[in-house]
Amino acid sequence: MIRQESPEETAFRDSVRTWLEDNLPRELRHLTFRPRPEEIMPWYRAVSRQGWIAPHWPRDEGGMGASAVEQAILMEEFARAGAPDIPSQGLNHIGPMLIERGTPEQKARHLPPILSGDCIWCQGYSEPGAGSDLASLKTTGRIDGDAIVVNGHKIWTTWGHHAQWMFALVRTSDDRKRGITFVLLDLDTPGITRRPIRTIAGDDEFAEVFLDEVRVPLANVVGEIGAGWSVATSLLDQERLHIGSPLHANRALTRLRGLVEAMPEGDRDAWADSLAHAEVLTETVTAAFLDTHEKFEAGRSPAGESAFLKILATEATQEILEIARCAAGPLAAQVDPAWNGDRRLDLNEMALQSRRLTIYAGSNEIQRTILARQVLGLGGR
Repeated sequence: MIRQESPEETAFRDSVRTWLEDNLPRELRHLTFRPRPEEIMPWYRAVSRQGWIAPHWPRDEGGMGASAVEQAILMEEFARAGAPDIPSQGLNHIGPMLIERGTPEQKARHLPPILSGDCIWCQGYSEPGAGSDLASLKTTGRIDGDAIVVNGHKIWTTWGHHAQWMFALVRTSDDRKRGITFVLLDLDTPGITRRPIRTIAGDDEFAEVFLDEVRVPLANVVGEIGAGWSVATSLLDQERLHIGSPLHANRALTRLRGLVEAMPEGDRDAWADSLAHAEVLTETVTAAFLDTHEKFEAGRSPAGESAFLKILATEATQEILEIARCAAGPLAAQVDPAWNGDRRLDLNEMALQSRRLTIYAGSNEIQRTILARQVLGLGGR
């Protein structure tokens, strides 16, 4: 932390650090993968009971109503303590969307279980032929009485094989964008098949989901029939803001520090400049995050802001983890983890996992196209 904090912010940081030291289980510290539901959800619920599970949600919706600085402090301290990755699609994606656009009934049904950890959500956007070009999705939904009957195939669905609910886009008419509808699917509904996908990092973070004559009540539509594109793009802006947060960069910096600290004392000086560079990258992401939130809180949301933040944070994270991979030296090719005392060292897993960060929420190439068009006025609109 380089920026100056107020006494209140420092006190909050100290309280977070103390609580994590007292409550974060040792077996969950410094993992490079997201533990399975039965292992991670007790920790999720502990953070929820503390009141920190949804710092960015308004207080009147059950959140913390935290300032951007308080959110950054939580990210920094959770990363420093080695807190594990938790399911976030409910907290960061559909939760805020329902707060903004959901009906009173949808909010009453879905927000409390997200906060308590009683429901895990996943996102049904990408398809085998519709990833970054999301508007070309082929999953269909036909109106049948009081339901939409859905048929199609979603892929790269984070935790799709563990979730209880999915928010998804389905095509309800032939119009490229005005024919898309945003629906909430109970994954226990008949006609749904889920298969995990093993990644380059050796985890099964993703899944593919097959939908065969799945009946979704019309009450589960968010917004209007055919108006899902505006809901989806608004949610993607929120997703990019969260991917563009300092969390991943701080986790990467923690991994790098752990590797340098594990080196023989005589070897550490050689990595001082690289470590300082990683710290500057992380502070740059934090400064951009705080600046963006200040603009949004003031009612200003400049064109391309979330795209810029997503590019900056994801590429900074990848750069820090590439430094960490080099610091690991020959051990970076090792499959099994290394240990420094009782601390698990990350040799390569997070570096491999970070490759997908620049694809999430629209690839960084797409984000650069958005910036070129919306900010620089290039290539039409």
